[in-house]
Amino acid sequence: MKAEDMSRQELAEFKEKVQKEYDGYKALGLNLNMSRGKPGTEQIDLSLPMLDSLTEQEALNMSPDYFNYGQLDGTDEAKELFSPMLGITKDDVIIFGNSSLNIMFDTVSRCYNFGVLKGSKPWKDCEKVKWLCPVPGYDRHFAITELFGFEMINIPMSSDGPDMDMIEKLVSEDASIKGIWCVPMYSNPTGITYSDEVVRRMANLSPAAEDFRIFWDNAYCIHHLSDNPDTLLNIYDELKKNGKEDMVYIFASTSKVTFPGSGVALMGASERNLDYIRSILTIQTIGHDKLNMMRHVRFFGTFENIKAHMEKHKEILKPRFSAVTDSLEAELGELGFGSWVKPNGGYFVSFDSMPGCAKRIVQLCKEAGVTLTNAGATFPYGKDPNDSNIRIAPTYPSIEELSKAMKIFTCSVKLASVEKLLG
Repeated sequence: MKAEDMSRQELAEFKEKVQKEYDGYKALGLNLNMSRGKPGTEQIDLSLPMLDSLTEQEALNMSPDYFNYGQLDGTDEAKELFSPMLGITKDDVIIFGNSSLNIMFDTVSRCYNFGVLKGSKPWKDCEKVKWLCPVPGYDRHFAITELFGFEMINIPMSSDGPDMDMIEKLVSEDASIKGIWCVPMYSNPTGITYSDEVVRRMANLSPAAEDFRIFWDNAYCIHHLSDNPDTLLNIYDELKKNGKEDMVYIFASTSKVTFPGSGVALMGASERNLDYIRSILTIQTIGHDKLNMMRHVRFFGTFENIKAHMEKHKEILKPRFSAVTDSLEAELGELGFGSWVKPNGGYFVSFDSMPGCAKRIVQLCKEAGVTLTNAGATFPYGKDPNDSNIRIAPTYPSIEELSKAMKIFTCSVKLASVEKLLG
């Protein structure tokens, strides 16, 4: 029976039953964590042979340049291997260090201090800088633009992607809007993949600001959970059709493919953008870790082998995501205490509670030994206007731990929801 069809007396009886169940979980003294999308031990183990892929003999056969300064934009072999991840040619790629988040931070910082291209006005010299933020979204994106003092504007998400009517209107009218965050495939946290129409409209934007940039964080482009994965239209190809290829920066990394702290990160952009970025890199660094790039090249060899490697990840993660969504359906489906989507890929399950309940759910979970991402984290400034979105990260815990954590989570949802209804 849906909660909305229960009488007040039935709700009170339901609350008493759920409270007893919750108190029982709380007494167990558990310590479970579903707060961040970290690869689990089984996933990391898949890449351990990489540590032996660059032997002394292999190293002797490599160019001496790989052990020295230089090659600021990465090795040719790494560009060749990873450019298909971004759907662009190796000439349009720079290979950086281990973190795409670091690249995004540096990119914002470079635009802020020096402008998007040589001769462009630095954003720090603008009276105001505004930024579009599809919500719910990635908390670390929002933390970057908040740190630089940008005014962040919420853009609602649908099952097709961000509200393009709103985006088109805002960017065409307001030259202080300099950018937008996008996680276009298996979006963090909703799991949504942008539709072809959304990508085409994004690529056809006519911003009032000449220095407007799309930050296209394609972090989950090869992280499929289904045998029928989503597909994403290539935004760079669409931009080139419109003569607007300067408008995008594309990001990805192997943080969730190989080693979270020792992967490689890459950026794709137009020739003009990359030439300008290289001119700054000559001052910023003497080069990134080319030996790590070559370890990845030796380990994978081809992009087809990367995709085969990701099939192994899928086999590890698929049961974990099913454990989450099956639990939500079994415990909450008939009650109407929330909504969620079973994603085809990515790293999260996005749960929307009844309005006004998310903070209470997170609090109840914490008191019973389950740590979740803070309620509100998926919105700029940590403020969810409906207090409803909660990001669930199923990747790191074991199946057994997930099972226990989801019992506590669904029980907390029931308790917070019935408290709200009775309140």
